[in-house]
Amino acid sequence: MGQSAVIFGCAGLRLSEAEKGFFSEIRPWGFILFARNLDTPDQIRALTTELRETVGYDAPILIDQEGGRVARLRAPEWREWLAPLDQMAKVAPNNQRQAMALRYRLIAHELRAVGIDTNCAPMLDVPTDQAHEIILNRCYSHDPETVAEMGRAVSDSMLAGGVLPVIKHIPGHGRANMDSHFELPALDTPAQELRTIDFEPFRRLSDLPMAMTAHIVYRSIDPDYCATLSEIVIDAIRTDIGFDGLLMTDDLSMKALSGTFAERTSAALSAGCDVVLHCNGDMTEMEQIAGSTPLLAAKPMMRAEAALAMRKTPEPFDPEDADKLLSGLL
Repeated sequence: MGQSAVIFGCAGLRLSEAEKGFFSEIRPWGFILFARNLDTPDQIRALTTELRETVGYDAPILIDQEGGRVARLRAPEWREWLAPLDQMAKVAPNNQRQAMALRYRLIAHELRAVGIDTNCAPMLDVPTDQAHEIILNRCYSHDPETVAEMGRAVSDSMLAGGVLPVIKHIPGHGRANMDSHFELPALDTPAQELRTIDFEPFRRLSDLPMAMTAHIVYRSIDPDYCATLSEIVIDAIRTDIGFDGLLMTDDLSMKALSGTFAERTSAALSAGCDVVLHCNGDMTEMEQIAGSTPLLAAKPMMRAEAALAMRKTPEPFDPEDADKLLSGLL
C-alpha cells in the first residue's frame, strides 16, 4: 500500500480511536507534534510508537524545536535555549559555528530519545530590520553567507544525531513584516535582490533532504500567488535555487491562505509541492485534505524515499561533554 502525500498532526497526548482509524486508512507520509501532544518523555515515546504502529511503517515524526521562541519541548524535562540570534550575539565570532553545531546536536539527542526523527530547522531566512518579531530572533544573522554557514552547522549536527533537517521558509521569509499565521505578507522586492540575498542560503544548502515553503507573495516573481501555491515560485525553487528534495508546504491551516482545505491542498500540489502539511489535528479539516490528497508517486515518492534514506542511527555522542563545551562558549 502507498502513502498519502500529507503530514498530519493529532489532537492530544494519545490517539483517539477515531484518529487511529483515520490514520490507518489514509496512511499519511508523516506526522508533526506540538505542545498539546507533549508531556513526559515516556508519554511522547508512547505516542510516537503509537503513530507508527497505526500506519504500519516507520513514518517520519516532525517537530519545531528551534530553541528560543519556537520550542515545543520545554523545561524542566528539556533544555531551554536562547533565541538563535541571541546565541549568535553572545558567542565570539570564531566560535559561532561550533556553538550552533553543539546546540543542535544536543537538540537532536533529545528528540531521538523520544522517537522524533525530523526537526523543522535550520531556518535560512535572512531578516531585514523590518522583519516581523515572529521571524527576527529565530534567524542566525542578517548576512546571507553567515546564515548559510550556520544552517550547514545545524543540519550536519542533526543528521549526525539521526534527525532529518527541514530547511525553511523557502525561498525566504526574512523580509516579511507581518505574521503569516494570521495574514498574507506580500513583498515588492526586485527579483534580482531576492535571488542575490534571500535565495542564497537555500541555494547553498539545496542538497538537503527537505524544505518548507513560505506563505508569502513575491510580487516581482508571481504577483498573484504566495510561494506555497505558485507554480512560478516553485519553478524558481527547483531551478534557480536548485533544490530537488522533498518540498512540503508550511501549515495549510495558517490564515495567510484562503479557500477550503480541499482547495488549498489541490492548489499546493498542483503548483509543485510534494507533500502538504496540516498541523492542528482538527479531524474535519484533515478529512477535507485527505479527500484531495493523492498517494505519493513518481518524482514526489522518489524525493520522499531519498529523504528517509538520509535518516541514520545517531553517531556516538556524550551530551554532558557537549553541554560543558557549549556552556564554555556561551
